[in-house]
Amino acid sequence: MGARLPNRERVYFTERGQGPPLLLVHGLLVTGEMFEPVLERLAAHHRVIVPDLRGHGRSRDLPPPYTVPQLAADLASLLEELGIDATAVLGYSQGGAIAQQLAFDHPSRCSRLVLACTYAFNMASLREKLEGHLVPVLIRLLGMPRFERFVVSQGAKELDHQRAAWLARLMAGQDRALMLEGWRQAMAFDGRPRLAEIRCPTLVVAGSEDEAVPMHHARMLRDGIAGARLAVVDGASHALIWTHADDLVRVADEFLAA
Repeated sequence: MGARLPNRERVYFTERGQGPPLLLVHGLLVTGEMFEPVLERLAAHHRVIVPDLRGHGRSRDLPPPYTVPQLAADLASLLEELGIDATAVLGYSQGGAIAQQLAFDHPSRCSRLVLACTYAFNMASLREKLEGHLVPVLIRLLGMPRFERFVVSQGAKELDHQRAAWLARLMAGQDRALMLEGWRQAMAFDGRPRLAEIRCPTLVVAGSEDEAVPMHHARMLRDGIAGARLAVVDGASHALIWTHADDLVRVADEFLAA
């Protein structure tokens, strides 16, 4: 089921399943459709809510700002409209930064956090700083379709041809100007000073071979959030959700059921 709530400022979302609520927060350059490989299995035990974030997909017509605090505020408003006092939240990649912001600004809304392939600060190394400045240049030069084909060919080599083509189409459908602004906001996010504020049970999931968000980010989250657990999926890259979907569902279900 897909819906836009009556207030024009509300994000588009879909729902699946019944049970305790679970909010899935997608990453930059994609939409909630990225969770397709795990959606049905997560919905077997949860009421799964999957928004398209402001500026992305079917929420691209919502006006600025597109800051991380605004995106988190949108999710809090969505939960309020749906009558959900608190929910488990799974944030993937940049979605994990937004999940952290939701826990910072609206702690009562988050009962549990799953932070997958994500970071508290994504400009921590020289390589990350260089990439942070290079990506906008490539987007402007190549345009979204050619840029995303390049990203998928270089950063998701593990995907089969069909899945790679699907991911490239999903990314290429985004608005270039909005994605440039989204990238700028993602690079500006720095949750390090506030990690200690997160009090809900937290699971950090990382791929052992993730070059886009290397292991030091997962350790930073684990060490900064009191009581956080770290689950490492051996052999997985940043494409973990597509190449190791079974592992992601297994560790998430075990954590959410505990």
